Amino acid sequence: MVALIPFLLTALIYSLVAIDYWRNVKASDPATRRKLHSRVLAIGLLLHAGLLYDAMFTEGLNLSFDNALSAIAWLTVLIYWVNNLRYPLQSLQAFVLPPAAFFVLLQYGMHESHVLPYLGNPLFMAHLVIAILAYSLFTFAALHAGLMAFAERKLHQKSSLSRLPEFPPIIVMEKLLFRVIALGFFLLTLTLLSGALFSEQIFGQALKFNHKNLFAIISWLVYGGLLLGRQAYGWRGKTAIRWTLSGFVILLLAYAGTKFVLEVLLNR
Repeated sequence: MVALIPFLLTALIYSLVAIDYWRNVKASDPATRRKLHSRVLAIGLLLHAGLLYDAMFTEGLNLSFDNALSAIAWLTVLIYWVNNLRYPLQSLQAFVLPPAAFFVLLQYGMHESHVLPYLGNPLFMAHLVIAILAYSLFTFAALHAGLMAFAERKLHQKSSLSRLPEFPPIIVMEKLLFRVIALGFFLLTLTLLSGALFSEQIFGQALKFNHKNLFAIISWLVYGGLLLGRQAYGWRGKTAIRWTLSGFVILLLAYAGTKFVLEVLLNR
């Protein structure tokens, strides 16, 4: 029971900050409130990082389904927390934190074990770190694209029952979206290249034809096509949102979908 306390405390911090966003969207002093949220979230991120370290590195590297989701949630919150120091994006924070709180509790509830081999291989470790960073950036991009879709919809509505903080200008949100996608695409490219090199080094085959690699390559093509379309044809708005969400769904099938099937459904 004592082991549950830090998980509950971390989830509580994330939840309380999210609730405060929703309850005080019309606060008279948003700058002061934003600083308070930032400091409280910093505590939550430190607690979450400690939980991840204990769960993932106590016995080798345990990258089970629940640990992977929790790590991605932590990195997503961290990326947003850093960006929120520069951009007023409290609306997205309100969406990010509740799932992060859920994944923290899921990590405690499932407590699965999937210790990875080849931990002494520097190429494999580099591949793993880059892949997780790329995944988190695209998670951030997908959430941001969803927020952009909601913001565009609100522009054409005179009234709404929703009580979200004021959105920044669409053009500002769009610039941030493509910066994140460009960085994520670069990291995803490195992920595919390092994965091929590692596979060649260990198995003598640069690229195995499986569901994970197939979906990863398709998502790489989708994001590459989006960046090319942006550069050549000025794609934006709904087109950019559709391509971003499509690429993320495909990437989700490549990684989380594969881990869920193997570890949860097939219990491997």
